[in-house]
This record gives sequence, structure tokens and C-alpha cells, in this order.
Amino acid sequence: MTVSDVLAAVKDLLLPQPKDVNHIIFAGRVAVFIGLVVWGYGFITHTWQSNYVAESFMHNINLPFHEAGHLFFSPFGRFMHVLGGSLMQLLMPLICLGAFLYPHRNPFAAAMALWWFAENLMDLAPYIGDARAGELPLLGGVTGSEVEDYHDWEYLLKHLGWLYSDHKIATAAQTAGRGLMALAFLWGGYVLWMQYKNLQKMPTVDKPS
Repeated sequence: MTVSDVLAAVKDLLLPQPKDVNHIIFAGRVAVFIGLVVWGYGFITHTWQSNYVAESFMHNINLPFHEAGHLFFSPFGRFMHVLGGSLMQLLMPLICLGAFLYPHRNPFAAAMALWWFAENLMDLAPYIGDARAGELPLLGGVTGSEVEDYHDWEYLLKHLGWLYSDHKIATAAQTAGRGLMALAFLWGGYVLWMQYKNLQKMPTVDKPS
């Protein structure tokens, strides 16, 4: 298989040529896209220090996956148990993205899953940046400064020797989230444009002579 064959296969996976797109389904996708663009604009324009993303409704959606991640990765040792919460937050959108691309071949839904992945990166940024300060309220009604090694990212970064880089890592997560969310908008917008050009023809009604 040549490089051109690989690129063609990737293009066909990410941007398959749509056929006879239904008007109602297309209108629903446009509404979802506009809503996520408006919502995502707030995420992109705020800094991680503002904790804007973590205070949004999406945080309540992400939180159960975070807590489930701790449970799922608990058999693999203390470090993976702690990391598992944040890891599961990122894995779930990626699993959805892969499922939408193959076998469902729905690139628009995959682009929206990429939006969710990006949002999760930005959701984690304030938590990472709080590793030293330990000021954010955590489950149980305490903060990281009140209970030693209770704060996920305090434990993780201290274990890795990176605790004093918490702000830099948080900024990197926020920057990556911003870039990936913008990419999700470009991808989803282009998919919608391709679908717009392939909308089903509306039936014509013959006027009586």
C-alpha cells in the first residue's frame, strides 16, 4: 500500500462523500453545531485560572466518568488508580470518536466527540493547576490542602517530581484543548458543508393546469 493509498483511506474515513442527506437530520446537525460553537467559544476564551470550564454543566457530565475511572483502574496500583479518573475522562470521548468513525461512518458525530475530548482537556486544566495550592473543593467537601494526597494531581505530579510545573502543565492542557476544539469546529463545519451540497432534492408538486 502506497502513501497515497493511505491518505485516500484516511480521507475516506474522516471525510466520506455523503449521499442524499436528509433535510431534517441535516437541520438537527446544524443546530447542534451552532450550539456547540457558541458554548465552546466561552471555553476557548477563558483561561484555566478562571475555572470557567469546570464550573459549567459539562463538568457534571464528565464527573461520573472521572469517578468510574478511579474504580476501573484501581487493580493496577495506586498511581494508575489516581490517574484513572482523569484518564477515563479523556478515553470516553475518544472511544465515542472511534465508534462514530468505524463502523458507523458518521464523521459529524466524530467531530463532536473531538469537541468533547477537547472540553475534557480544558476541564482538567484547573484541577492540574491547583495541585500545589489545593484550593478547589473536592468530593467529600474538603480541599487538597486539607487532606494529604487526596488531590489527584497533587499526588500524580509529586510522584513524578513535576509538582512545581503544575501551572505549565495546566496551561499546556488548556492550549491543547483550545486547538483541538477549533479543529473540531473546522472538521464539523466542513462535513456539514459537504452534506449541504448533497441534500436530498425536495419533491416537487405539480400545479394543476
